[in-house]
Amino acid sequence: MFYIEKTFEISAAHQLHLNYESKCSVLHGHNWVITVWCKSEKLDENGMVVDFNYIKHNVKERLDHQNLSEVLPFNPTAENIARWVAEQVPFCYKARVQETMNNVAIYEK
Repeated sequence: MFYIEKTFEISAAHQLHLNYESKCSVLHGHNWVITVWCKSEKLDENGMVVDFNYIKHNVKERLDHQNLSEVLPFNPTAENIARWVAEQVPFCYKARVQETMNNVAIYEK
């Protein structure tokens, strides 16, 4: 089995739609740290599981310096973002989204 891991940082804002009072209901930003894990029993014709640039283009460049509440079609909680990230990358089995030093969400297929 081959494994890859890519970690990158984005700066992005979001506003959560919650059924209770919270300061997170107001537009605010984070410097998010996102980690993507992929695995495959076989490498592609280029000798890769997934090209790191593919992950950069399909995740980082779509989210960096954006209002996630406007570019994502769901309530942009860290949990929902982690699932979305995993769905964007072939062979991704786990995604980690850290919105602050103490707040992390992980989605694993």
